Amino acid sequence: MTDKAKAPTLSFNTLRATAAKAGLDWFLLALIGMIGLAYLFPTPGKYEGAISLGTVTTYGVSLIFFFYGLKLSPEKLRAGLMNWRLHVTIHTTTFILFPILLYSTRFFFPDADNNMIWLGIFFVATLPSTVSSSVVMVSIAGGNIPAAIFNASISSLIGVFITPLWMGLVLTTTNGNYELGDIILKLTLQVVVPVTLGIILHKRLGGFAEKYRMKLRYFDQIIILLIIYTSFCHSFADNLFAGFSATDLFLLAAGMLGLFFTVYIIVGLVSKVLGFIREDRITAQFCGSKKSLVHGTVMSKVLFPDGNITGIILLPLMMYHALQLLVCSVMAQRLALKTTDDGPLTTGK
Repeated sequence: MTDKAKAPTLSFNTLRATAAKAGLDWFLLALIGMIGLAYLFPTPGKYEGAISLGTVTTYGVSLIFFFYGLKLSPEKLRAGLMNWRLHVTIHTTTFILFPILLYSTRFFFPDADNNMIWLGIFFVATLPSTVSSSVVMVSIAGGNIPAAIFNASISSLIGVFITPLWMGLVLTTTNGNYELGDIILKLTLQVVVPVTLGIILHKRLGGFAEKYRMKLRYFDQIIILLIIYTSFCHSFADNLFAGFSATDLFLLAAGMLGLFFTVYIIVGLVSKVLGFIREDRITAQFCGSKKSLVHGTVMSKVLFPDGNITGIILLPLMMYHALQLLVCSVMAQRLALKTTDDGPLTTGK
């Protein structure tokens, strides 16, 4: 092979490695691509019929959580109950600290367009922690991996009930048709039932789920990409983003980044006060500061049945998801090089 032939390959590999270190994996780039595709070709995403993309995503979501249940080991979940102070810290952060911080900002978004963005921001705050990326980042940083798996898994189940409760506080004042019982029932049928069925079948089919873990992950990601595409198709078709400038989007991203660091540092301080060892502190900060794109896209289909506004609602979540991956990737790599830590785990140390 000539030097000229080698050059493009080397350049591509270098770019891919650099992007991976920065947290820019193919899925993150595909999310951005789906928004662009929805802008250029919104019609397929708006089509409603027996075999529409909306129907595919509805059944796809249930399959995601069924396979998720297959991968959950009841024995490991029972063993994880021992470290209760760490669990309480993570779930208090995820489901109480986050919403309280964001609820107090509601008065800064008075008009209708800004209120819709705030609703999306608050939606982020009410969501459970992400599973796969939390475990991966904790592993890289040298944290407590079994505790990360336990808390991320339990957080997903708790969120099915806690997220609608929090959203009910704000949606009942803006949408009189919000029925908490119906919402929880739909989420139970679409999420809890498939997960429970998966857990029941874990001994019989758990090996299958482990063997094809990577392929199942790709399936998860494809369904999420379809949900993002259909959501933004509706929003673009109805021109809902016309009132938002590049400055608005920049400020939103800055706010999401500020939210992440605020929670991350608070959890670090609390972990230090509670006397957590380094591994538990890493787990508390990485699991406590994360929010799940999977659960967010799934719950948005139930909590916000009006597809026209879903794109705007999901915009803050997509920004937070991208930023948490970028920042946590860098932080995990830096923490992996450390052998001791005497204070809160921040990027400045």
